[in-house]
Amino acid sequence: MEKYDVIVIGSGSGLRVSAAAAAQGKKVAVIEPGPMGGTCLNRGCIPSKMLIYASEVAQTIKDSAKYGIDGEYKGVRFKDLTDRVSATVDEEAAGIEAGNSKNEHITLYKTTAKFTGPKTLKLLAPSGSSRAGSREVEGETGEEIEGDTIVIAAGTRPFVPPIPGIDTVEVLTSDNALRLAELPKSMVIVGGGVIAAELASFFGILGTEITVVERAPALLGRVDAEIGAFVTEKFKAKFNVLLNRNTAKVEKTATGVKVTVADLEGKNEETVEAEKLLVVAGRTSNTDLLDVAAAGIEIDERKFIKVDDHMRTNVDGIWALGDIAGKWGLKHKANVEAEVVTRNAILGQDVAADYQGMPYAVFTVPQVAAVGHTEEELKTANIPYKAGKYLYKSTGMGQAFMDEDSFVKVLVGEDDTILGAHIVGPEASTLIHEVALAMAGGLKAEIFRRLIVAHPALSEVVQRAFLRVQ
Repeated sequence: MEKYDVIVIGSGSGLRVSAAAAAQGKKVAVIEPGPMGGTCLNRGCIPSKMLIYASEVAQTIKDSAKYGIDGEYKGVRFKDLTDRVSATVDEEAAGIEAGNSKNEHITLYKTTAKFTGPKTLKLLAPSGSSRAGSREVEGETGEEIEGDTIVIAAGTRPFVPPIPGIDTVEVLTSDNALRLAELPKSMVIVGGGVIAAELASFFGILGTEITVVERAPALLGRVDAEIGAFVTEKFKAKFNVLLNRNTAKVEKTATGVKVTVADLEGKNEETVEAEKLLVVAGRTSNTDLLDVAAAGIEIDERKFIKVDDHMRTNVDGIWALGDIAGKWGLKHKANVEAEVVTRNAILGQDVAADYQGMPYAVFTVPQVAAVGHTEEELKTANIPYKAGKYLYKSTGMGQAFMDEDSFVKVLVGEDDTILGAHIVGPEASTLIHEVALAMAGGLKAEIFRRLIVAHPALSEVVQRAFLRVQ
């Protein structure tokens, strides 16, 4: 049995740990059956945002008339767009694999694996070989390896609910929807969370007729309720949005798929036909694929690995990070945790993960971004707060954008602590970092009252929201 100092399962943020271990001269194994770089690079945030930016350009062209510019959106060379994005991420993934394969301290196993004990893994389903130092590793079925330290960074996968008829139709998920060769004429999207909203915005702006089926009373159910309601109304103005609805069954048709939806009591059925069906109903942990129970690793009720604030599991020498460790499904959160695991497991330090000032963004049109608590969370926890709100249109740059209703909302505690901020509108994903920086630094809301903002930069809308706190 081959023994390693460090085994890293997954090649997303986990590669930060394996690289650090290799730099220390440790004998390292990396297990990854797919392209290197993880979900973010290959199927998630990188390709999706490259594609979404193209749709934002299309939306700008569509809106040009209101600025007095005679522009016309004539369509998209969709295959050129998706081919360019796919080639970009594939090249980067190949580069990451080449770099790891050339490292004399790293052995790359292009296989899946399952735990057979606390420190042992069986390699399964070889998908190719990769040069590791001076030798080729085949990852033969049944081969076992052992590690003193094991880092689980194997992520999650799309969850497809057991809808009647789902096995009889072609189902798109976030894993394959970004590599379509043709822009669908129509699409039913099951789900109304972040990924569903982003893909609805992307395809819809480019010209696909969109129907969204969502169980909840609003889209983006985990964001601040006022923001979610705002985005929902924007979507309803452009797409067919069916709220408080379940997907009762799906059927294959000559031209695509027929989806039957019903209310939450199973009544008032209606059907929608479309060329494509996209299911974006959440993600499920990959702990079952790894058989973590064989290692004695504890998981929670959602099957995510339980870790402490140092990213340790209950099994000595086994660590977990990223999506498979629960909390938020955010790449930047996984990077924070990879740094914590590196310092603790590889460098022998003793540090805890610090999520203070952890922002997120939703790249829809309009964009959404937030950091900290929602109003609903503060009310539930009985935490006293004051709110401040400011409209984009009340700033010089908001007027330049001809924006009518986008806004910033901030939440401040009784002691002037910044409790949260929520932005919906152009450049929200950039603006939120002003507040995230202040929160990460432990600064009070007073900093925004003293801040000198370049006029008429859009950042004025953030400052003025804090000036409105009452």
